Amino acid sequence: MPKLIAAALLLTALSLTGAEATETVGFRETTVPDTSGARTLHVSLWYPTDDSAPTVEVGANVVFHGIAAIKDAKPDGETLPLVVLSHGYGGSWRNLNWLADKLAHEGYVVAAPDHPGTTTFDKSPAEAAKLWERPRDLSRVIDAVIGDPELAGAIAPHRIAAIGHSLGGWTVAALAGGRFSPSRFAEDCKLHPNPRTCGLAAELGITPANAAAFETGMSDPRIGAIVSLDLGLARGFTPDSLAAVRVPALIYGAGIDIGDLPAKLESGYLAENLPKATTTEIEIPDALHFSFMQLCKPGAVDLLEAEMPGEGIVCKDGDSRSREAIHDEVAAGIIDFLAKAIPGQ
Repeated sequence: MPKLIAAALLLTALSLTGAEATETVGFRETTVPDTSGARTLHVSLWYPTDDSAPTVEVGANVVFHGIAAIKDAKPDGETLPLVVLSHGYGGSWRNLNWLADKLAHEGYVVAAPDHPGTTTFDKSPAEAAKLWERPRDLSRVIDAVIGDPELAGAIAPHRIAAIGHSLGGWTVAALAGGRFSPSRFAEDCKLHPNPRTCGLAAELGITPANAAAFETGMSDPRIGAIVSLDLGLARGFTPDSLAAVRVPALIYGAGIDIGDLPAKLESGYLAENLPKATTTEIEIPDALHFSFMQLCKPGAVDLLEAEMPGEGIVCKDGDSRSREAIHDEVAAGIIDFLAKAIPGQ
């Protein structure tokens, strides 16, 4: 490639992202305290670094692959955009570890809390029954990362986005301004009985008694864009509140229904009611709900089935291509979307 053309392409990339892509990613874990003591957040961070220390595998276990990063590396000193991640019901920061890695390589700081009550590491019924706290968890993480540049570097406050999978997709939709109505959700469950979503109502505190908690508002005006990855509970959001959302949204849906969770009734509902001019909906025909989670190791399906029959589905995808290929498509779409939605100067 001629040098002038290569230079022009690089300048274009820099003008969109506001940061040069990095070959090395730093990783650290921290906590965000809660004055009440009940909802202290464990937070994982990925960020660009020019540290030369050895990398280690981060986020791996017997089922899932991790990513290579330098633990507790020094941030590279640039002022960078921030992406906050929200995991699904019963998940953790590890679930979107793969996406955090790709974003950090592109020059983003990424932060992901484990949501108390609905994470692998904390299944407290009392905290699970405070669904309205999930968006506020992300706001608290934003406060913490902006307030302490030593964690992952300086943050550009006008360049913040939120991405969530499953219940995390619900979380980022609420963070963008979606208003959730327990009564609306209950009525919809009469029309579309769904044990995967409707069956969680009591556990997540979606009851008439908590209507006021949802009405207090869960949005954060610092959010400049959202990405939803096959969300659930979407039909409890009021259409008028979604229509009033003023930030760009990228909505991904899984084309293969895992049973009573069709994309058209969840991601489709969200996309239908968000402003058309700023919303992009993409359905991936060969993706399952869990295709947006991290890569599974060989033999993971059999291992999960032996431990918990039926759980092997989290490592299953469509037959046409690998989960890694699906990840590559999704990451490329998200990176392109964010470059336009929260561009650099």
